[in-house]
Amino acid sequence: MESRSYEPEKTAKDVSLHELRDRLAEFAQVRGWEQYHSPRNLLLALVGEVGELSEIFQWKGEVERGLPNWSAAEREHLEEELSDVLLYLVRLADVCGLDLGHAALSKIVKNANKYPVAAFARALP
Repeated sequence: MESRSYEPEKTAKDVSLHELRDRLAEFAQVRGWEQYHSPRNLLLALVGEVGELSEIFQWKGEVERGLPNWSAAEREHLEEELSDVLLYLVRLADVCGLDLGHAALSKIVKNANKYPVAAFARALP
């Protein structure tokens, strides 16, 4: 089986969760890693990656939106750790047979019903 290149495309585009899911499944399959990708193992790996992400912010205090005071190296490190979290989350959902995109949209609707705008508009100054 010939596998595709894993280099990112040169032009920016929106990447779907389905594309990520399919690429991750192929990546694991061609390496024989599917046997290790149980829900439990993927969850534990995800938790480890969230810990690595947390370390980046651990001693920084509050950080401004857009990270204006961060170096290029710090931003790249953050991108890598965020990507690790996303990729494990997408893989975990796939292995569990869940459509993560659909679940996320459904959760937004549930939260909108649970926290209606009118209830919060009164609380704003």
